[in-house]
Amino acid sequence: MKNQITNAISDFFFEYETPRQVLVRNRRVGVVCRIIQLGVLAYIIGWVFIYEKGYQSTDIAVGSVFTKMKGVGYSSMNGTERIWDVADYVFPSQGDASFVVMTNYIITEGQKMGKCPELHGKHNCSSSADCEGGSFKRTGHGQMTGECVNETKTCQVLAWCPVEDDLVIPDPPMLMSAENYTLFIKNSVTFPLFGVSRSNLVEGIDAGYISKCLYHPESAPLCPIFRLGDIVKQSGFNFETIATVGGAIGIVVDWTCNFDVAVTHCKPKYTFHGLYGNPAETDKARASVGYNFRYAKHYMEDKIQKRTLLKVFGIRFDIIVQSLARKFDIIPTLTAIGSGVGIFGVATVVCDLVLLYLLPKRAFYKNMKFKYTDTHTQK
Repeated sequence: MKNQITNAISDFFFEYETPRQVLVRNRRVGVVCRIIQLGVLAYIIGWVFIYEKGYQSTDIAVGSVFTKMKGVGYSSMNGTERIWDVADYVFPSQGDASFVVMTNYIITEGQKMGKCPELHGKHNCSSSADCEGGSFKRTGHGQMTGECVNETKTCQVLAWCPVEDDLVIPDPPMLMSAENYTLFIKNSVTFPLFGVSRSNLVEGIDAGYISKCLYHPESAPLCPIFRLGDIVKQSGFNFETIATVGGAIGIVVDWTCNFDVAVTHCKPKYTFHGLYGNPAETDKARASVGYNFRYAKHYMEDKIQKRTLLKVFGIRFDIIVQSLARKFDIIPTLTAIGSGVGIFGVATVVCDLVLLYLLPKRAFYKNMKFKYTDTHTQK
């Protein structure tokens, strides 16, 4: 018994087992095997290493975006001329990565709290019985008093009077001058895994360059100053169309970097995408068109609180930073090689299936591949 245990331990530690191999001369099987192996090799080299860059580790950046608008707009309505600067036409205050530039508006001046007739079409009436006092209409401007105004044939409401009339949108837009506004984007990113920080103000972009450059995809692809008209055009929109009723545009700052080369080669690429307001949308039955919102400027006049209400139509800009950095790493390299070697085994499995189950001489190949023994007691 002791000798058996000793022999078993000795066999376990000092013997090496290797699988038995059978060389089969068969052209069809050989061709199938080589085709599969070449396909696996092409997959490993072409897809895993060249396209997917399986020999590199990856990291996604954390970053921040600052924006600044510049430009002065001019509008004239009913003989009243106005000059608009960045404090008037950018919402919210400057600096955000998502903001709205006003391009059109409907203004209602001198509103004060009181009772006045509702806008025609909001709640028409033929008598006071049609106006339920104390009730509201979702699309109305205030609370109904229960009276019908004979002159307008609409219900009287308690609201900011006179009520806003937004049935007619100015066309062409009031601020076509917005086409020449400029947008400055400052973006910084950090790749924590590689300890690399970059800014879109890359090498060669200094104060002197910024003061005179304007972004162009070919002649000035790294300039961080953009003309709004150019942004709209490159997003696929028509400026006058989107400026009339508003819309949304995405500005993508793409950092795709390879740190196997010098860090200075890591530079941003800007692309522009129309998100909402595409003139190709020809469905006239759309429930909501464009982008707009309201804001009010309150003031006191003769101890009476009043306000100026603006319905703002504008272009919403969303600046999106996307990033992916790569660098050589031995661990993903070995992992990719190991998985590739394992996939090579597919050729052996397929060829064994062909030999053992499909070829006419499958019984002969089975006898050559497997060795059968009867169960007996070793003497």
